[in-house]
Amino acid sequence: MLQAPSLSRRQLLRVVALTAAGLSGCGRSVAGQVLAVRSALPQPWLKALPAGWNSRLFENPQALLEHIQQLSLSSALISLSDGWAAQLPREQLLPLDAAPLLDQLDPMAEPVSRLFASPEAPALAFPWAFGTWVVLLRNRSDLFARREEGWNLLLDPSLRGRLVLPASPRVLIELALRQLERVAADSTALADPRLPSQLRRLHAQALSLDERDGVNFLLAGDADAAVVTSQQALPLLQRDQRLTAFLPASGSPLWWQLLLHWQPAQAGARSPWPLEWLRDGIQAPLLPRLLRAGWVPPLPTEVLADALAAWPERLRTLLVPPPAVLSRCTTLMPLSAQEQQRWQHLWDQSLPG
Repeated sequence: MLQAPSLSRRQLLRVVALTAAGLSGCGRSVAGQVLAVRSALPQPWLKALPAGWNSRLFENPQALLEHIQQLSLSSALISLSDGWAAQLPREQLLPLDAAPLLDQLDPMAEPVSRLFASPEAPALAFPWAFGTWVVLLRNRSDLFARREEGWNLLLDPSLRGRLVLPASPRVLIELALRQLERVAADSTALADPRLPSQLRRLHAQALSLDERDGVNFLLAGDADAAVVTSQQALPLLQRDQRLTAFLPASGSPLWWQLLLHWQPAQAGARSPWPLEWLRDGIQAPLLPRLLRAGWVPPLPTEVLADALAAWPERLRTLLVPPPAVLSRCTTLMPLSAQEQQRWQHLWDQSLPG
């Protein structure tokens, strides 16, 4: 009978180590993964993920969307803005069956949670943060003193070539409409014969169309003003005394940050929504830390009151605008193919040359 070859001491130790690692791994289950764009999900909240959950960060939404196309056998929790979330196939999103959690949010978040489907449709997203677009100024107390002029202040001659605007044509069209005192971007407003020239004037003021890195132009002194999200502005305003910001009384488009549960059709067992983690992210003790980073959960104003009480007035109204201003802010609804063509045609009309 053949004898099994004997193992050296080094080989024996290696076998024992591998066996132990395998046994310990058997008891460790992976509940799920959170995918987010870098800096688009607060670190204190990520660190509070339940046992078995981990996170992966991407440089931009495009990289995240490309990655999830490869997730054919596993699900994931995804953090995206409302514009990018609209690109996800609805049939591959796991409904959020959590009425007690969603009922804590302000009613304005309800259509967003359904991704703007009919009221009978299930919630597919958890809208955990929202905000506005604001005008951020550097060492321009003269312009800040004229903030009652609203979005028209962006057309001041001194800002020609010293202004950074968002890269989104849709946001710029919305701002041009407000300069014309047209808040609702409906078919009537888009047909306003003044709109193409107004948009052209606004576009001509810009040093750059870049909301992601445009703040760098401002901080470096290459620009005097930038239109940025409230989330970008608030952390800067807390530490840089050269900066001031305001939200015009006519309001602005709203931005939303969502969590969605990606569930490919061929995936195996579903990972349930981490409901306690979602709930903890919008209440104390994490809530004050989210606010300091510029992330505002869409909670009723009276619920946010205690957390906002310690903030100075100049910042508090940027975190949560007064009701009259907030009522003039609008959520950007998804566009149909026909509407996209109309908006694109309007944008093309405004371009120089």
